[in-house]
Parts: sequence; structure tokens; C-alpha cells
Amino acid sequence: MRKSYWVLLIFVLIGGLLGGVLGEILRVMAPHGTIQTIFTTNFSPGINPPFTIDLVLIKLTLGFELKINLLSLIGMFLGIYLYKNV
Repeated sequence: MRKSYWVLLIFVLIGGLLGGVLGEILRVMAPHGTIQTIFTTNFSPGINPPFTIDLVLIKLTLGFELKINLLSLIGMFLGIYLYKNV
């Protein structure tokens, strides 16, 4: 059976989303300390502030930001692992 790259993308996105949600839950529920700091520190690449073009008739605003923490990366790698072994 041939696997599609779209399925891989879906596995990676779902793994990243679940890991991000788990990281947010851990941020709220874990006691303050080293474990919480390691797992909940975010890396946020993106365009900040958003890029804006004002053409009087129309105003375009373009921007994005990714919030990546350790658990979302682990979720992405788990998604890749599941894709390869399922």
C-alpha cells in the first residue's frame, strides 16, 4: 500500500496539536519548578508584528506565528513514527 504525503502531514499536525494541548495542560496543572519550565517553554517563530499593506481601497495584513514547545515536538515525532509503522 502506497502512503501519501498528505497523510504524513495530517499525522504530524495532529501529533503537534495534541502535544501542544498537553503542554498547556501541564503548564496549568504542574507545580512550579524545573519540569514545568522544561516542558512549557515556547518557541514562537513567525511574523510579529504582522506585515500590513495599506492601499487606501484595501488593506492587507499578513502574518503567522507558531507556538512550539517540547511536547508538541514530541507529538510531531510520534506522528512520523506512527505514519511509518502503521
